[in-house]
Amino acid sequence: MDAAAVRRWRDEEFPVTRECAYLNHAGCGPLPRRGVERMQALADLVSRTGDRRWLERNAEIDRVRGLAARLLGARQPHEIAFVENTSGGLSLVAGGIDWRPGDRIVSAALEFPSNVYPWMQLAARGVDLVQIPERDGRIDNDELLAALDERTRMVALSWVQYGSGFRSDLARIGAACRERGILFVVDGIQGMGALEIDVERDGIDVCAGSSHKWLLGPEGVGLLYVSDRVLEQVRPIRSGWRSMRKTFDWTDLELTFATGARRFESGTLNAYGITALGGALEIFLEIGARDLERRVLTLADRAADGLAALGFQVVSSRQPGETSGIVAALHPRHAAGDLVKHLAGRDVVAAARVGRFRVSPHFYNSEEEIDRMLTELAALP
Repeated sequence: MDAAAVRRWRDEEFPVTRECAYLNHAGCGPLPRRGVERMQALADLVSRTGDRRWLERNAEIDRVRGLAARLLGARQPHEIAFVENTSGGLSLVAGGIDWRPGDRIVSAALEFPSNVYPWMQLAARGVDLVQIPERDGRIDNDELLAALDERTRMVALSWVQYGSGFRSDLARIGAACRERGILFVVDGIQGMGALEIDVERDGIDVCAGSSHKWLLGPEGVGLLYVSDRVLEQVRPIRSGWRSMRKTFDWTDLELTFATGARRFESGTLNAYGITALGGALEIFLEIGARDLERRVLTLADRAADGLAALGFQVVSSRQPGETSGIVAALHPRHAAGDLVKHLAGRDVVAAARVGRFRVSPHFYNSEEEIDRMLTELAALP
């Protein structure tokens, strides 16, 4: 993506660039203009027509489902369900599996709570949660794979760790899980929309992620991918008219779930949020996942190199294949929260997580915005 293309996207889609240097997409991403316009248009339509054009709204939901399937590399759109957020999607999976006492789930330490609490709750059913520690900002793939044994039913892992930016080798872990008949469940929220993913190629059975971070969608909308390979292993724990095969037959009630992941959608969906998400997904698909990732990693590298030059300890791995859009670092004198406040007063938006300063640029950010952040940090005593 050349400089002219970046300027065009900034001018056409991201008014946030005229307000501040926004470098916190791992926290919450700004809505692109296209998403805002789609949501406003739908609200205007409903205000004028009520449900007279409901079928059109439903068709738009299915169109966006198809866009999400393309972005994730799903074989079929019906492998995608809309959920309210990552926590909701993973909780559906945790509650829907026929666990046995003594089963084990292998995960990582310092996971975001969305990818911890659903599995912790299973302790009441005799399920053990094993968490591989973070070492020097990394989750060692060899150590994680060595933890898999005959009792392991699932690996539940973030694609990108929110506190360090470490990017797991999905393909390697997915292949190991497939070989052993272990479910591979991925929290994809810190990668989807920033990095290239192919759930089929990488052997991912389930992937969940909210839309309000790198996907540049609204809060309250998320994606849940459930591969056809494992669909029958996850029993729906919620049910309603939308989760049934006969979606619109409300008198001849038959408890037969819909084909594919739509069975996890129990009722009326957030059409406004999904419509806005569709606008963002179009942008990603127009750019292409490979170019999108290349741009994000280029900006992240610039931030990491600049922070290191200022004397920060860069926690995020810089090894090939382990970098992401997140750069986490420690200042030798200033606390992360103080750094964030310092920048906020100068209209540069970053974040503090697990005691670390965290910056997370997206494709539309400019090199000048990265440099502006570094200049403001360099001015600290």
